[in-house]
Amino acid sequence: MSSSIEPLTEAQKEHFRQNGWLKLSNCFTKDQADWVAKDVWTRLGMDPNDKSTWRHRTNMPHHRTFDVSEYAPKAWAAICEVCGGEDRVAPESREWRDSLIVNLGSDEFEGRESDPKGLDNWHVDGDFFVHYLDSPEQGLLVIPLFTDIVPGGGGTFICPEAMRKVARHLHDHPDGVSPRMVPRDDPDFAKEKDLNWFNLLAGGCSEFVEACGDVGDVYLLHPLMLHSASWNPLRRLRIITNPPVFLRQPRVFDRPDGAYSLVEQATLRALGAESLPGRKVQENRERKRVMRRKHGADYINNLPVLDDNDAMFVNIS
Repeated sequence: MSSSIEPLTEAQKEHFRQNGWLKLSNCFTKDQADWVAKDVWTRLGMDPNDKSTWRHRTNMPHHRTFDVSEYAPKAWAAICEVCGGEDRVAPESREWRDSLIVNLGSDEFEGRESDPKGLDNWHVDGDFFVHYLDSPEQGLLVIPLFTDIVPGGGGTFICPEAMRKVARHLHDHPDGVSPRMVPRDDPDFAKEKDLNWFNLLAGGCSEFVEACGDVGDVYLLHPLMLHSASWNPLRRLRIITNPPVFLRQPRVFDRPDGAYSLVEQATLRALGAESLPGRKVQENRERKRVMRRKHGADYINNLPVLDDNDAMFVNIS
């Protein structure tokens, strides 16, 4: 960690352990954000002054890449700290892209009060691999804000309460579950594609957070954090990205030296445990092919996949 970057405070660490998320302020400037989001309306093919041309949500392909350790060193330092140190983070995680995720709202929901339980896009990220409690493919969920986001202005909703239930589900199915949380021994393991499991889970919760903030803020979310795109009833231009964080090795929940990352600590706390003695790393992990790749990286292309008929779609926030 650079000597000019302050480490996370103990209060920030405890907030992440307890709630599974952290908001970092002023990680990059408005000028930096404008550089990433320039020509957004041209790329969208929409008129900023004509809502009839707008689509609710758009997940854009990238045109440029840049090194987050230089672009937003404060965010990169925190990502590494939460994951247990830069030596545990795969080097390709330094690469951010202008894969803009734009939310413009819709006529249907304009002016309506946001209702998290009414959303139908709840999910946990990671459509390209079979999920285990220790999966390294999704080390952290990162949300940089490239526009100001006010309440009702398109911020991603998160459900910290559900993290305990997702962690328990993965703990209780050590042979792995599909990206939609179907256990391996279920006949629908490689077939189902809907979000019913997640939407039902969110419907039974009462604790929700809307990821609002200023340009340059960055949210760090636990990889098991349930989240959903919102309605954006104010119909303000909202731009984020979702840069992936991969780990070099699976997470470990039985470290003899107790050197658990904050993500591992939060997972153990969600399970009500101090460690998971004897928990073995799963070998021969399958990956599911992504039909509309979020990352577009050789890292994903070269992974073993299940049958092509079992391809899964990526959800956007």
